[in-house]
Amino acid sequence: MNTRKLLNSSLKIALPLVLGGMILYWMYRDFDFSRIWHVVAHDMDWTWMLLSFPFGILAQLFRGLRWRQTLEPMGERARTSTCVHAVMLSYAASLVIPRVGEFARCGVLKRYDGVSFPKALGTVVTERAIDTLLMLGITVLTLLMQMGVFSTFFKQTGTSMDTLTGRFSGTGYVVTVICGAAAVILLHFVMKRLAIYNKVKATLGGIWQGVTSLRNVRNVPLFVFFTLAIWGSYFIHYYLTFFCFGFTEGLGAGCALTTFIVGSIAVIVPTPNGAGPWHFAVKTMLILYGVASDSALFFVLIVHTIQTMLVMLLGVYSWVALGFTRRMAERRQTSSEVQ
Repeated sequence: MNTRKLLNSSLKIALPLVLGGMILYWMYRDFDFSRIWHVVAHDMDWTWMLLSFPFGILAQLFRGLRWRQTLEPMGERARTSTCVHAVMLSYAASLVIPRVGEFARCGVLKRYDGVSFPKALGTVVTERAIDTLLMLGITVLTLLMQMGVFSTFFKQTGTSMDTLTGRFSGTGYVVTVICGAAAVILLHFVMKRLAIYNKVKATLGGIWQGVTSLRNVRNVPLFVFFTLAIWGSYFIHYYLTFFCFGFTEGLGAGCALTTFIVGSIAVIVPTPNGAGPWHFAVKTMLILYGVASDSALFFVLIVHTIQTMLVMLLGVYSWVALGFTRRMAERRQTSSEVQ
């Protein structure tokens, strides 16, 4: 049994890495990586990249604040700092094992603030449902707003859909199919995981309480603000990177929003921080907006790498901060016992 568990754990780590690695290898197999350093050192405006960092941090901060708000109706009094650190740590954990972050942050809250794991998990399910509905709405609006851009592009370049799909190589179709299959497999594992939880009555009850907690949120406008602030911060965090490069700075917010949406959908595929599927999806859309293939490859590789490093740094910071908080609490408890 231990061997089987070890094998399953190894596969959960190895398969996403292999999938993401295969896609990245296919995309960059003929790429001259020595040019990357020249772009980073000489052609890239780092001011805009640095300006984007606070918004990446704010997105996770707002998510932590919103999470705390959904826990309150169930009588769970988690500290704001713990919620924020748990969210930051969860994103870093998902870089190792995709999708494990949702469970990791619930575990952090249980360990440090004694919050019920099933209830916390239920609120995470609620959050994901709300975010999904919001993203679907934004996706529809974006497609409607950008339909004219696509039509103009086809007319000006004389490109038809047949020509566009003809440029999509056989390997590209294979990558698309692999990404779709991976998403289906992920859904299967999620449903299986939920089925296991459903066997435990207490856990099911806790999850249901978490899911329905939204009805009893005291300040609904604040919840709506946090939700919009989360995704607004994510978008600005991404959009500002357009101004780092000469070939993307003039594309406009419409292009940024379109590629942002496509990239957000691509990260459903279980790879570390969407590595591979995100690169493929965003690069394809940038080409559609007239960006040269090599330039698009520069953009997705540099932006994704730097933003992933920010996630890692925030995770390390939260891990250290939580450890420090725990030690301080233990010292206070020891001091009070002595007195």
